Amino acid sequence: MWNTNNMGNKLKHIGVLTSGGDAPGMNAAIRAVVRACTHYNIKVSGISEGYQGLIDNELRGMDARSVAHIINRGGTILKSARCQNFRTKEGRQKAHENLKKNNIDALVVIGGDGSFTGASIFSSEFNIPVIGVPGTIDNDIYGTDFTIGYDTALNCVVEAMDRIRDTATSHNRLFFIECMGRDSGFIALNAGIAGGATEILIPEDNKSIDDLVDKLKSSRASNKTSNIVLVAEGDQLGDTFKLAEKTEKLLPEYSIRVSVLGHIQRGGNPSCADRVLASRLGVSAVEQLLAGHSGIMVGVQNSSVTTVSLHDAISRKPGIDTDLVHVADIVSL
Repeated sequence: MWNTNNMGNKLKHIGVLTSGGDAPGMNAAIRAVVRACTHYNIKVSGISEGYQGLIDNELRGMDARSVAHIINRGGTILKSARCQNFRTKEGRQKAHENLKKNNIDALVVIGGDGSFTGASIFSSEFNIPVIGVPGTIDNDIYGTDFTIGYDTALNCVVEAMDRIRDTATSHNRLFFIECMGRDSGFIALNAGIAGGATEILIPEDNKSIDDLVDKLKSSRASNKTSNIVLVAEGDQLGDTFKLAEKTEKLLPEYSIRVSVLGHIQRGGNPSCADRVLASRLGVSAVEQLLAGHSGIMVGVQNSSVTTVSLHDAISRKPGIDTDLVHVADIVSL
């Protein structure tokens, strides 16, 4: 429990919004923010559809009961949207006017790096206290070991791999499975190890099609009965369907199929880990504001809640774990 004697007494009303792509656990984070505000006797308003709702003045008061029974739900009850208008000074000015109209003193923004970029600019322009909460399945935010939604997305990919492997084994087929990861391979690398992929293709690892073919030849020579290649959507070898076609031409003995998991990775009930993480970070966001802090993101490192500046969260990227790449190469024999 925080020492409330150290908290500022000027904070009376907090706004909370979700922005960018939805992630399982966002509702748990909203719930934690609202109930932390209730605990500390602070008024809280939910802002619909991210920054667009702030511009359109789509706000509603929330209390502990209004967030009942949402911790287990995927998506976001506040809804989310990408807002081009907020990229303009005029749009942000209108958003600021609505904050003043509703007497909102500070914001909690749940989202990814794009959301944090908007929050950082908005905060500096109008001197509005802002705390970021990392909600994105990609886990590509600097300053936290895990982002809200990542664990659930991982479990979704691994479950899909397990199901597809049944078909791959039954028909001696090679499957290319594409998972999300436009700019990072965190999902593909970890799910690939857990799901027993023969090869994992991620943006951070410059594997060529020759490397892939050599690995598949070796696998076939060792009498492996099923093969799965897990591909992050942003891998440098390009379109997964075209990659599968090239591979089939080079290895005609394989019957190749492609499965794109797409947006099913975003949906579904959040895992226990994501619910707990979201709860911890939502409460911490409110307490950071009460302590007079702004322009930071709350995260978790080495099992402890920590903070990092929004600038660092935006401008720096977490590196891929090279030890895991090494492990993947060994266990995929």
